[in-house]
Amino acid sequence: MKGVSSMFLKEKDSEVLIKIMDLDPLINPLSPVVVGRSQAGEEEQDPEEFLKADLCFPSNEGLPRCWLDAEYQSPQSP
Repeated sequence: MKGVSSMFLKEKDSEVLIKIMDLDPLINPLSPVVVGRSQAGEEEQDPEEFLKADLCFPSNEGLPRCWLDAEYQSPQSP
């Protein structure tokens, strides 16, 4: 994601937009959390941690499996 410095995701339950400031933990499947700023209210909120499993794209599409599961390309066990 070169050239992109931040992006917006949405909390699944509250539907509040979250501004993700550092994209490296977002695309790292070994990192279960990201730091972002909730966009609820008129003032910018303090940074806080959000579980990636609780986030989706604003279109309600889920995050790519390769961002969530480090074993996504491993062969399935029988």
